[in-house]
Amino acid sequence: MKRILLKLSGEALSGDKGFGFDEATCLEVGRQVKEITDKGTQVAIVIGGGNFWRGRNSSRIIERTKSDQIGMLGTVMNCIYVSEIFRTQGMKTEVFTPFTCGAFTKLFSKDEAMRALAEGKVVFFAGGTGHPYFSTDTGTTLRAIEIEADAILLAKAIDGVYDKDPKVCPDAVKYDEINIQEVVDKRLQVVDLTATIMCLENRMPMVVFGLNEKDSIIETLYGEFNGTYVTVDER
Repeated sequence: MKRILLKLSGEALSGDKGFGFDEATCLEVGRQVKEITDKGTQVAIVIGGGNFWRGRNSSRIIERTKSDQIGMLGTVMNCIYVSEIFRTQGMKTEVFTPFTCGAFTKLFSKDEAMRALAEGKVVFFAGGTGHPYFSTDTGTTLRAIEIEADAILLAKAIDGVYDKDPKVCPDAVKYDEINIQEVVDKRLQVVDLTATIMCLENRMPMVVFGLNEKDSIIETLYGEFNGTYVTVDER
């Protein structure tokens, strides 16, 4: 693939701690991203904020708009941290947000993001869409479509798409491949429904895999993995 958008789970970046950052995990992600960028693939990254804040699951007394804004700031912290980890490994990076963050980030524009990718930089899209009621899944899909990515790579704490939640259902069955229309029809939790519909309408394929498996990003990019392909072929 010439250009990908890699969505990293904030929870997965926290490792076994379940909160904050696990530096060894972030360094390992950086090692893999450097290998694929050195081979010529352009990489943009979105990171969820679940290692700091999980919206209504974190607090039910805070008003939804403010809760979502806290989550957006969590993704900004994640992107700044991981981008600096990448810099220690010899990569150049830029962090974009849809709102002004002083000197911490750059205000997003497609032209600026495409310029940075063309220069070989790893681009981070933080802050979601910049609006409440939209998740980082929606931000991921939006940015992937805008930068004309070949696919979205979803690195999660679980290793693919299942017919039900494998954390609570031991008999859950994993799909090797599934059409995105089936994801919509069956309401499978690959990404949220808004993001799924956007992928369907814009024919944006997704690949879902477990972040913590050995060389999972590299193997997923080159087609050797045990996750799930979410295809956009018409059926």
